Amino acid sequence: MPLPQTEIPGRLQAYFSERGIRMTQQRRAILQVMETASKHLDAAQILRKAKKIDPSVDRSTVYRTLKLLKRNGLIDELDLMHIHGEGHYYERKVNRDHIHMACLRCGKIMEFVSDIFENLKQQVEKDCRFKIMVSRLEIGGYCTACRAQQ
Repeated sequence: MPLPQTEIPGRLQAYFSERGIRMTQQRRAILQVMETASKHLDAAQILRKAKKIDPSVDRSTVYRTLKLLKRNGLIDELDLMHIHGEGHYYERKVNRDHIHMACLRCGKIMEFVSDIFENLKQQVEKDCRFKIMVSRLEIGGYCTACRAQQ
């Protein structure tokens, strides 16, 4: 089942406010970009979009804010099979873990939610006596359009 792209506007900003984390105009712009993103963004894309909201946003503020968001478990950092090079991509952390599928030909990234993935994590926790805090699954293959071209 595809992952729904739902986000409560202002959720990341509300989190900062609730925990007394200082909210600058630059951070607000970065959080707004993250909250409204419809795809995985790398740091350069986040910077470009945030600069449109607040021209004073700089690269170091983007990286510091991403680090803060990751440390608080609000975003995930992904490499997406390094399909577009060695960069990392960021997405809001949603309520349910999901699988990222990367087309090795066209570079399209698809997301998939599966009860089987949830069951696998529970089985690993039980069999290995291991408490999973973070799980990521990336699969490389060919999308329907690229398979049709073969």
